Amino acid sequence: MSGGAGVPTTDARAAFATLRARMGAAIIGQERVIERLLIALLADGNVLLEGLPGVAKTRAVKSLAAAMEAEFRRIQFTPDLLPTDVVGSEVYHQTTEGSTFRFEPGPVFGNLILVDEINRAPAKVQSALLEAMEERQVTVAGTTHRLPPLFMVMATQNPIEQEGTYPLPEAQLDRFLLHARVDYPADADEKSVLRLVRGEEQAARSGAPPAPPPPVPQQAVMEARAALSRLHVADSIDDYVVALVCATRRPGDYDQDLDRWIEVGASPRATIALDRASRARAWLQGRDHVEPDDVRDVAPDVLRHRLILSYEANADRIAADAVIAKLLSLVAVA
Repeated sequence: MSGGAGVPTTDARAAFATLRARMGAAIIGQERVIERLLIALLADGNVLLEGLPGVAKTRAVKSLAAAMEAEFRRIQFTPDLLPTDVVGSEVYHQTTEGSTFRFEPGPVFGNLILVDEINRAPAKVQSALLEAMEERQVTVAGTTHRLPPLFMVMATQNPIEQEGTYPLPEAQLDRFLLHARVDYPADADEKSVLRLVRGEEQAARSGAPPAPPPPVPQQAVMEARAALSRLHVADSIDDYVVALVCATRRPGDYDQDLDRWIEVGASPRATIALDRASRARAWLQGRDHVEPDDVRDVAPDVLRHRLILSYEANADRIAADAVIAKLLSLVAVA
């Protein structure tokens, strides 16, 4: 593939293989999480990582940023955070030519934005972030400021600690391309994690750390996204994607239990997200076309935060993943 004027030719597939390898060396036992981050990056979407404390959510995001030619920003969400702490503000300046207000960009003006504990900030902050996630811009004092072409929000949240948190509104959840779960690593992987951290501690004490390898350029990401738009998608795959999403709106057509469990189905934005994520997964697998397995693989991460379950489902402790698994077993490929 050729880059633009003055940009060297970049092998986009090799670049993403490099990202996967470098992240895999830093995050052991979380291959699925790594793939989800790469899918979101490739599909130009945002990702919500949910997991217990200490399962390497933040480390996964930072490892992606460290491997890329990108400006990384981290925002720690807290209950006292203000919208201006995220997007920036108009600051009064006194100069020899007179006084003026000048926009000072906030930390959201970066390429890869880590939002730690996103559900700890109040509604006004969430609204400010919502515009950035959806429109790729922020509006301050009536003026719109565009965000960089490469922009991705990677947010984390703790599923069990609810004190001092604010549930994310459905409109904002819908702006996340994927909602990925981060689970405990396997026993053997945890032993490897132990040795990895021990080795990092020893390297830090021994003096200057080795120079990092060259970062993956942003141009490689843009070329990969262009390739993604050219990926072949058969009509039968389009029908399957639409059927899966529409089944969440008409669950009674498929199963009586689904009809009891689903109160509100997924929006057309879910259809678009499922298509984009499926194409990204197919491309990362080295194929030039989408297969049904690509759709089935990403469907839980695309749909789990977009379904509103009924009181009966919650009373029966039926999780969104169980509902999606039943959907996948009932909706057939056209």
